[in-house]
Amino acid sequence: MMKLKNILLVIAASIFMAACAAAPEITSEPASGFRLNDYSSFAFMEVNTSGDGLGVAYEDEISLIKQEIAEQLQRRGLTQATTDADLVINLGVVVDEKVQTRETNFQTDPPRYMGQRNYRWQVQEIPVGRYNRGTLSVHLVDSEQNQLVWQGTAESILRSDSEKLNKQIREGVAKLVSEIPQ
Repeated sequence: MMKLKNILLVIAASIFMAACAAAPEITSEPASGFRLNDYSSFAFMEVNTSGDGLGVAYEDEISLIKQEIAEQLQRRGLTQATTDADLVINLGVVVDEKVQTRETNFQTDPPRYMGQRNYRWQVQEIPVGRYNRGTLSVHLVDSEQNQLVWQGTAESILRSDSEKLNKQIREGVAKLVSEIPQ
């Protein structure tokens, strides 16, 4: 009976994590007077993955992020340039592995054996799952003035299935870019 309760708790936690992964937390901060319509072209700064924890494992996802940002900005009237762009886009990607825990409880996790005199039961944190939490930071820099004109972040629990992760990236980037003032 106790194992069934623990299994149900893990299933409920998994469903909760999956529900949380659907909607990224978005923050956006434009510089005063910034309007995207004042710019006509954009380019990406080079993303260096050699010295960080991402490495080559997320190169496909970074390419997808760039592609989605480019498509969203092109829909809003900007063109992608290789040189002399009005806006330069700096991306930052952080992926942290997190451990989901639960606290033991005397009612649900009673001691199995209490034969020794110095035995004591105490509350503990028990790992029940692992997941990745990703943060995407996007900085738009006015290349002429070399000044940050808009910054935004999207943060979410990442899906483990690559197809669902790609869909999550597309939706998150679209939501983030929609925060840029027209």
